[in-house]
Amino acid sequence: MRAPGVQQVAGRTTYRLARPSVSGVLRVRALVVGLVAAALALVTLSVSVSIGDYPVPLPDVVRALAGSGDPGTLLIVRELRLPRAVVALLVGAGLGMSGAILLALTRNPLASPDILGIAQGASAAVVAGVVLGFGSSLGTSGIALLGGLAAAAAIYLLAWRRGTTGYRIVLVGVAIAALCLAVTQYLLVRAQIFEAQRAVLWLIGSLDGRDWAHATPLAIALAVLVPTALATMRWLTLLGLGDDTARGLGVPVQTARLLLLLIGVGLAAFATAAAGPVGFVALLSPHIARRLAGVAGPPLLGSALVGSVIVLVSDVTARLLPGGQLPVGVVTAALGAPFLLILLARANRAGTGG
Repeated sequence: MRAPGVQQVAGRTTYRLARPSVSGVLRVRALVVGLVAAALALVTLSVSVSIGDYPVPLPDVVRALAGSGDPGTLLIVRELRLPRAVVALLVGAGLGMSGAILLALTRNPLASPDILGIAQGASAAVVAGVVLGFGSSLGTSGIALLGGLAAAAAIYLLAWRRGTTGYRIVLVGVAIAALCLAVTQYLLVRAQIFEAQRAVLWLIGSLDGRDWAHATPLAIALAVLVPTALATMRWLTLLGLGDDTARGLGVPVQTARLLLLLIGVGLAAFATAAAGPVGFVALLSPHIARRLAGVAGPPLLGSALVGSVIVLVSDVTARLLPGGQLPVGVVTAALGAPFLLILLARANRAGTGG
């Protein structure tokens, strides 16, 4: 029995270097992509903190983040600007991982929280709270969280028929999204001018005025949901092979699908509650991460990091554009809409676009 890398040619023994396995190369590539995305997120966060009416040089930002520097710079960096940047980082991570989970769970390239109705459910709840005047004790974030969870519960219950499938979840989700959008539009028509202005700003997706009160609940939620998602990644991978195959490999299919759906919904709902429905981040991030990593399914951590970079870059862009500061949702929509058209065009060429 010859050892790997050893060949016998014409009675002679020759040696050659063994090629690394394909899976090993992909793991290394995914690790490199993750490290680069993490570095980009940190750099963009520093740039986000440095810009404003009172610009702070990047070296001063780094010193302030480390806890040194003059009191004025510390106040501007750590108390006034850092909370907004941290919220952007966490919102992008939550939406990116949520999009990766829902995409892999439904095996549909267009599945994301803002297409399946979760973001629309949160939006309808917030607008109802503003216009009808209820839920003041919960606040905007609490109402948005409850709305997103209620929409997800409706999707799951309506898609249930001796179990659920990714196809039914997508179809029901699109219908729930349309229903929630109709409710939102009806409430906006009924609202007073000042109520409509307040609701519309949140509906676009904005990081303006975000502080540690918005960042803390989101950070706690991600600290619980992200490790849970990573712990169930094997189930997610096996479900991508089909229900019968996954069941044959010991996966409790319906339990796994429900748990993964709850994780994906929770990530999206908490992110939406913190910054509003920042569109297309959950759709863009998994596809970009998958292509960069060169893997078949979207990597969860890679999607989260790419989502953070997208939101941070979009926020910096929105603040630097001439004509005043724009909501971050305007920039992400401008980036995401062409990408959605490209996805639809590719699906049509592949014969899966309907």
